[in-house]
Amino acid sequence: MLKVAWGITGCGDRIEEVVNIMIEMKNKYNLNVDVYVSKNGEFVLRWYKLFDKVKKEFDKVWVEKGPNSPFLPGKLQTGKYDLFIIAPATANTTAKIAHGIADTLITNSVAQGMKARVPTYIYPPDNKEGVVETLLPNGKTLKLYIRKVDVENVKKLEEMEGIEVLYSPEEIKKVIERHIDEKNSRGDQ
Repeated sequence: MLKVAWGITGCGDRIEEVVNIMIEMKNKYNLNVDVYVSKNGEFVLRWYKLFDKVKKEFDKVWVEKGPNSPFLPGKLQTGKYDLFIIAPATANTTAKIAHGIADTLITNSVAQGMKARVPTYIYPPDNKEGVVETLLPNGKTLKLYIRKVDVENVKKLEEMEGIEVLYSPEEIKKVIERHIDEKNSRGDQ
């Protein structure tokens, strides 16, 4: 069984789509998914009325208390998880990871997981310059103007060993299926 650590930050862009994909993949492949939510991630999930849904669908949901609490960094380093997915990732989280700052649960977990060579996948919606439209919790659309600096930080992530940048929520499915195929080909259970 594939063991996934899923980190959620305070990014609302495409959050509902990401949550639905993670639920779909968990149910389709009987994944073991533990959810780690940043402090602002909890706020955003509640704003989008998704926090209760996430808690209902996933057995283990933890909210950040500090950079090491809950102890996700240690679990990544000791091999509890096959992969670490951060989706969606705020521009702030992306910038911190790109510049080696590890002062939150998610950023510290990425840094520590990379030291143990845990495959890490990050979906930062702010990944290309220009105007994007996102849905607000009330169903209205909001135009966002993606900054050059945010895109540059995504490019820095691409250059980091052990991190794969995802450019859409749909790519999460491909990553999970690829890891399941690899596990199956090795005969792992």
